[in-house]
Amino acid sequence: MATIDADAHVLETPRTWEYMPPNLKRHTPFVVNQQSGETTLGSSGNVIREFWVVDNRLHNKQFNVGLDTSEAAREMTDIQARIDHMKELEIDIQVLFPTLFLRPLTMNAELDYAICYSYNRWLAEINKAAPEALRWVVCPPLLAMDKVREELIFGKENGACGIFIRAMETDRMLSDPYFFPFYEMAEELDLAIVLHSGVGSFTVHETYRSDPGFNRFKLSGVGAFHDLIWNDLPGKFPKVRWGFVELSAQWVPYALNDLDLRLSRMGRDVGENPLGDNNIYIACQVTDDLDYIIDTVGDDNIVVGTDYGHNDTSTEIQALRKLRTDGKIPSNSADKILDENSRRLYGL
Repeated sequence: MATIDADAHVLETPRTWEYMPPNLKRHTPFVVNQQSGETTLGSSGNVIREFWVVDNRLHNKQFNVGLDTSEAAREMTDIQARIDHMKELEIDIQVLFPTLFLRPLTMNAELDYAICYSYNRWLAEINKAAPEALRWVVCPPLLAMDKVREELIFGKENGACGIFIRAMETDRMLSDPYFFPFYEMAEELDLAIVLHSGVGSFTVHETYRSDPGFNRFKLSGVGAFHDLIWNDLPGKFPKVRWGFVELSAQWVPYALNDLDLRLSRMGRDVGENPLGDNNIYIACQVTDDLDYIIDTVGDDNIVVGTDYGHNDTSTEIQALRKLRTDGKIPSNSADKILDENSRRLYGL
């Protein structure tokens, strides 16, 4: 049995953008430093001084930084340090997600393509250093739909095992027909579509700016899950595997109950196995009531991640080890969650 971390992170650095095509280098994100003013602390108590500038907007660079990981490991400047730490944590495979992309960055299609292009090639280089241990999700430039296929193919050929999305990409709900060609590509290339906590809508993101992250980063993803089933996207694209990560799994029974109430009025129902029947996988947290969740939806479509590199309410760097050793769930369920289910989601 392997131990698969279904949600780990890289933290972008200026090197991330060194792969940008020459004709698009004017779109390169850059870092600015705060020289004066009130001190702000990050989630680990660290003083925040650095900010990304993307499309003339400031984005915090140092807020969600897990200081229980080394800078070299989380920023991938020393890939062997990352592999060594994974071995210490008894993790065989990590699926790598971005950090900067967890928020909306631009509505400029050319810029969206430029940053996705460079990020994807940075991850491809990381994968080459440890192709079995460090898998990743490709970032599609969904504002530039004519460029999406080439990025997905590049990712597939260079170690990507899924596609990164957020709730409400391009200010559209995921059921919008605009995305149907994208879903067809995912089917064709056998790449899972994995929604990470976060939202691709400036309107929603800015509305909840004072929110600690629950509405922007969590509930938006729950709404996307509801939208997915309500509009029967799994029925329209039956070969797509859908993942929802860093939202916990405690909300799943609530969302399914609400869907069942609404669908029953339409002569439909959620079915006996709503996750399995719809090829949907949910990442749990060790703080979830896993007995309740497994009793409600079974243990075949639950995965788990550490949120490696970050420090927020979903972060538990020992999550995989705890799931196997704390005795809260049967050992066969733990084995499924740590290996088999992630293997099926990501096609490993």
